[in-house]
Amino acid sequence: MSLPTQTRQYRRSPLRLLVVPAITLPCLGYFVTHSESGRYGTEAGVQLRAELAAKQATLDGLLDQRTGIEKRVELLSDGTLERDMIDERARRTLNTANTDEIVILFGQKE
Repeated sequence: MSLPTQTRQYRRSPLRLLVVPAITLPCLGYFVTHSESGRYGTEAGVQLRAELAAKQATLDGLLDQRTGIEKRVELLSDGTLERDMIDERARRTLNTANTDEIVILFGQKE
């Protein structure tokens, strides 16, 4: 006994053409939105550049301070001690002055 063979034919739905666009458009919209206003988007890029400029200015100031400190340390190192630097440090440390000098007193730093 053999079963009759049947062939089913389906009509193609016109909605099948909308499946791929229906999936890709929301994904595209998601990525476009986040490229504009996301954590690393164009709006955040402006803020990051401003923050970078502020930190660069701070770094430049600190490098200038370091250069000044390095010069002072170099003047105090062995073999290159200068009389003026030694005299200045001794007077500041001992809180003394010569009789022919004028001393200006400032209030304490708070």
